[in-house]
Amino acid sequence: MDERTKGFEGWQVCSNSALKRATRQLGQLYDDAIDASGLRGTQYTLMTQIHMNSGTSLKVLAESIVMDLSALGHTLKPLIRDGLVELVTDEKDRRVKRVKLTQAGVEKWQEAYGLWREAQERFEQQFGKEQAQALRDTLNLIASKDFASRFRVSTNRD
Repeated sequence: MDERTKGFEGWQVCSNSALKRATRQLGQLYDDAIDASGLRGTQYTLMTQIHMNSGTSLKVLAESIVMDLSALGHTLKPLIRDGLVELVTDEKDRRVKRVKLTQAGVEKWQEAYGLWREAQERFEQQFGKEQAQALRDTLNLIASKDFASRFRVSTNRD
């Protein structure tokens, strides 16, 4: 064990703890990188999903980012308040709310995207382009419904 990891032995054996620790560190780095846009990393990520899937329902959006509806609503409130995101009632089913970026939201997203792109390039330079892709592939697998289902089934067998 080298000096950098001394005292952090728990991170070596618990996947959840190691992932949360890395996520906090990387989140802070990306937050710093896009700070000039006025957005936090979580807001940028959410706006990116909305931008890429404009008009999606709140339920589908929540499922895609592995978040419950109440947490999504809480995260959306400041974006709605600031006029960056709007909720639109579905024309066919008035109970369904769809989410999309406003024109101001698209402009804010574009501003943040440039800053994010620079951060993403720095990450890939430091981590390695192929390793970064492999990491994203692994994390997407872990975030999948299929993985969660298999994990839950395996714990129920014990």
